Amino acid sequence: MLGLPDHIRAFLFDLDGVLTQTAKVHAAAWKDMFDTFLRAEAAREGEEFVPFDPVTDYDRYVDGRPRLDGTRGFLEARRIRLPEGGPQDPSGARTVHGLSCAKNDTVLRMIKEQGVQPYAGSVEYLHRLRVLGLPRAVVSSSANCRDVLRAAGIEGLFEVVVDGVVAGERQLAGKPAPDTYLAAAEELGVPPEHAAVFEDALAGVASGRAGGFGAVVGVDRTGQADELLEHGADLVVSDLCELIPGDSR
Repeated sequence: MLGLPDHIRAFLFDLDGVLTQTAKVHAAAWKDMFDTFLRAEAAREGEEFVPFDPVTDYDRYVDGRPRLDGTRGFLEARRIRLPEGGPQDPSGARTVHGLSCAKNDTVLRMIKEQGVQPYAGSVEYLHRLRVLGLPRAVVSSSANCRDVLRAAGIEGLFEVVVDGVVAGERQLAGKPAPDTYLAAAEELGVPPEHAAVFEDALAGVASGRAGGFGAVVGVDRTGQADELLEHGADLVVSDLCELIPGDSR
């Protein structure tokens, strides 16, 4: 069925990097926030400034994960301990919540300035699924998921959205735990073994594999096909149009 085994009856998509061209915006926002923080920390401690790598550090520590988890993960990798703080912390405060808020402010500004473009191949694939009457869900760690879907003009292509807001309300563990994907499959009324997960993040494909889903499709936008396979993808494509029979692109 559209490049996947016949037993697949539901399709669960990550947002950034799979449906929309916003993964690079998130990587740039993380770099902006962390470099500002790391530069100040280096001056404070009298040490060398080592910038955030928007490829290696992004893929390893923050991509696909809830915002707070991404902040904690990178700080732990740099052996930096900060207070947790809370949602009331001002943007840029020297806490996990403060830094996370600064990242979110930056990404929202960038999206407002640059707009949101969906991947044409993903949109075509979604329309094929809709014509066939196959259920579709978005599963994203982002609390801004619905705004991004709306800005990209694809909000109406999904029956279910499980995003950072829903995860928070239901206390669902973030990726690489499978909880958000399992919740989406349950809402669609399809068991995991009959659902496919589409992910560009290493944490995301690990989430699909941990949930026992019938197919995990890695979407390689940045040249990490081998890593996607190692983390649990059954197959890797560079664009979803590759799964459409007869597509010559």
